[in-house]
Amino acid sequence: MATQATTNFLAGVIEGFYGPPWTQAERFELFDWMARGGLNTYFYAPKDDLKQRAIWRELYVATEAQALGQLIQTCRQRELRFVYALSPGLDIRYSDATELDNLKRRFEQMLALGCQNFSLLFDDIPDRMDPADRQRFGSFASAQCHVVNALFRWTRERCPPARFLFCPTPYCGRMAAAQLGGENYLATVGRELLPEIDIFWTGPEIISREITVAHVQELQTVLRRKPLIWDNLHANDYDGRRFFCGPYSGRSPELRGAVSGLLLNPNTEFPFNFVAVHTLAAFVRGGGSWDARQAYLAAMGEWLPYFATSGSPLALADLILLGDCYYLPYEDGAEAKALFEHARDLLTRNPATWGGEAVTLRQHLARLREFCFRLTELRHRPLFYALNRRVWELREELDLLERYIAFKSAPGNQNADYHPDSHLPGTYRGGMAARLQRLLLLRADGTIAVELECE
Repeated sequence: MATQATTNFLAGVIEGFYGPPWTQAERFELFDWMARGGLNTYFYAPKDDLKQRAIWRELYVATEAQALGQLIQTCRQRELRFVYALSPGLDIRYSDATELDNLKRRFEQMLALGCQNFSLLFDDIPDRMDPADRQRFGSFASAQCHVVNALFRWTRERCPPARFLFCPTPYCGRMAAAQLGGENYLATVGRELLPEIDIFWTGPEIISREITVAHVQELQTVLRRKPLIWDNLHANDYDGRRFFCGPYSGRSPELRGAVSGLLLNPNTEFPFNFVAVHTLAAFVRGGGSWDARQAYLAAMGEWLPYFATSGSPLALADLILLGDCYYLPYEDGAEAKALFEHARDLLTRNPATWGGEAVTLRQHLARLREFCFRLTELRHRPLFYALNRRVWELREELDLLERYIAFKSAPGNQNADYHPDSHLPGTYRGGMAARLQRLLLLRADGTIAVELECE
């Protein structure tokens, strides 16, 4: 199958989350997925590679450089772009010429390893300027453009085909509206940043439910180029209780023509990303329509072999139900949504009216709970270890709900209080974070209310 490696449109995966970076073996597996799916770009920017962000001035030691060289070579073998990113924004002194020398030294090491594509990221940094920088440049935007343009020219002299990417300090619509980075930041970047340099954008929000053509076209007039989408749809580094294995969604096929690329920054835990990567690939190579749900169902069928167990086979229908429970940030999958609505509607009624509905619901809850338990038998242990703590929490909730419905359905218990014997205060839904969550109630409209019954 023809790849997109020689096209200008960037399509692929960003390793750009907060948390433990992926292993070499996981990256090699990712490259296989990408090559088979027609994706063309791997973007190396794990926030917790210390030399990518926290101590960005330091060169890699020999063993670290060797590992990066292996990644670059493996990408080349699979006709994938390897893009290396540095994030100097935490403490760079824009007006100090030695800082540009530090950046050149870092990129020079990567050039020697065979890297041809680079990026400077200025996201998630303090929104304040050093007095010397402000005196010389006047704004964050001008200071960053000065450094990026200079490094771009230097890199192109040594590697003429180099692709160069830039992440602004306000990288979504909400940040820009709040004037993060200063007044007229994006307009200044659009005017001063060299036109060959791509600019990242995450959409209206950091994690955007939708990214529309109208949104990016409006942004294009400010940036004076098509934006490059850094898509956090499947990112989970902000919520350790969840992961997202739903489909690439909320983006129309027409978006492909309105941007310079689509790069997905997915779950921190690599084993969760099969569906995300495969549905992105299907979206990029697709035609004039996109059915996200059908793409999800197809990808789940392809993912099922990873769930081979030491016992009897797991059913695809049960895997789909589990995946629907961990679908996308803003929505559950159809079957999980139906299960929740069934439970919610039943619990709002008098138990005397439940009848056979309670039996049916308990059967559904038990089915999902049993599937969660059977994941302990997975032969793919990294997948199990990634799933275990999150799915254990789901099991506990399913167990409590099923027991509660069983108790209330029994004769004489309709008005009685239920005292579970295994879900005890403090040990269940306990801890400081959980108690803080119960103080304030986040309403569906985004407003906050005080929860009076906190205990």
